Amino acid sequence: MKVRERAAVQDETEKTSSRILDMLGVKGEVTQPGSMILACSGYESGEKVNRARHPWSLYKVPYADLEKAMDRLRAELPKNGWTIVKDGVTESQAKRPQVVAESEGREFAVDVRLHKADPARNQSAFMEVTVESACFRAK
Repeated sequence: MKVRERAAVQDETEKTSSRILDMLGVKGEVTQPGSMILACSGYESGEKVNRARHPWSLYKVPYADLEKAMDRLRAELPKNGWTIVKDGVTESQAKRPQVVAESEGREFAVDVRLHKADPARNQSAFMEVTVESACFRAK
């Protein structure tokens, strides 16, 4: 397992998120939270094994355009060194379209989910994206 600077991993995770947004090829509003450092599960407590996680959403885009963006992503990920490991629907009752991919070398994973508008909740259509780094030991 690599020993890395936390800030460097966060920066790389955010840059990877930006590349995913570019692959989507659609203009809309994007939430702006930065990446965060979380503990990796499955390690003994006290070990400083972490991962960076960058969740964000793309919204103010018609659902049909988000569907096209998801199709573009399916085509662009493999061209850019990613392997799609799941292309289907979420296991939730809503059965939302979902694409999960890992980068070459497994430095990063991305989980993309498409949400239809929900007028009952006053919620418009949006795309939920989460980019996570591989686990690393903090310097």
